[in-house]
Amino acid sequence: MSNSVGGPSRSLPISVSGLTKTYGAQRALDAVSIDIRAGEFLTLLGPSGSGKTTLLMALAGFVQPDRGSIRFGDEEVVTLSPHLRGLGMVFQNYALFPLMSVAENVAYPLKIRGLPRAEITARVAAALAMVQLGAYGERRIHQLSGGQRQRVALARAMVFEPRIILMDEPLSALDKKLRELMQIELKALHRKLGATIVYVTHDQREALTLSDRIAVLDQGRIVQLDTPEALYRRPRSLFVADFVGESVALPVEVAGGIATWQGQALQTPGPVAGQPGPHFLILRPELVALRPAGQAPEADLNELAGVVKDTIFQGDSVLVLVGLDSGHEIGVRVPASRGSQTGLPTAGSRVGLGLHRDDTLVVPEAAA
Repeated sequence: MSNSVGGPSRSLPISVSGLTKTYGAQRALDAVSIDIRAGEFLTLLGPSGSGKTTLLMALAGFVQPDRGSIRFGDEEVVTLSPHLRGLGMVFQNYALFPLMSVAENVAYPLKIRGLPRAEITARVAAALAMVQLGAYGERRIHQLSGGQRQRVALARAMVFEPRIILMDEPLSALDKKLRELMQIELKALHRKLGATIVYVTHDQREALTLSDRIAVLDQGRIVQLDTPEALYRRPRSLFVADFVGESVALPVEVAGGIATWQGQALQTPGPVAGQPGPHFLILRPELVALRPAGQAPEADLNELAGVVKDTIFQGDSVLVLVGLDSGHEIGVRVPASRGSQTGLPTAGSRVGLGLHRDDTLVVPEAAA
């Protein structure tokens, strides 16, 4: 592969404006607008039917929007055929040719572009080396594991040095351990390639691991676009807070910048911006601390109380299920360090729960 791989020239920005697509009465994309930076790894995240795959397929040219604009750099591509857009594509099912060898699969995009044989050979070797399959060129696809097939698909997508690569849930068919390994490899490959990558997944942990930024979609709209940390720590709506990470939402009242739960004014990092409609306190299992029942209140802690219903060992942690006095149930995650379970409260025990002021997140039901 050329010396330009990984350099600034190896990527293009993408600008989407007012993209709309309807199927009968269903609006799959509702006037979507987004600017994706050159060289960025951007993930489209959302549940089934949220519009993420429709948006990706519109970028690829396989879905023709009803209206709107798609620009790759300075070029309007919304009416261009897929094969004229110069994209690398990686699909969930890999879409490899079973009767071709690994090297022949990777070489295919170069052959249809009419490159000289010597250059094809050199580029294929470089691409396979990049995905750690340098010795697998002569193997057939059926001789490969799922992870190896995924690497072949990646090599084929990047061998012609596209400036934009689109990925549609490429790791969903892999087992958990291999999936997590491939996430790390994908992140490293992105740093080497320098290409702009748009990635679709419904797996929020995968999105948090891979992305520079994440666009969360719901009902054909982007409801929040942010960095992984900002999305997790500062969701703008109940939908985003519930979809990204484990959480329990408790209804609260908001007035004068103060949130109140069950008559208790909550300490928060700053004034709560009241918006029309319901608001919720978001409790994440890893941010709530177990405390002995009746222990004196501590400064900077919001105190809740309840009864332990169960403890569940989950390998790296223990999940303590607590029924709050309000009738809600929440989980508290405790690291499963050596001997930690001996000090855990038993089912039926009354406990206190502490939530630090800085971890106290109150969100509206819908973003403004």
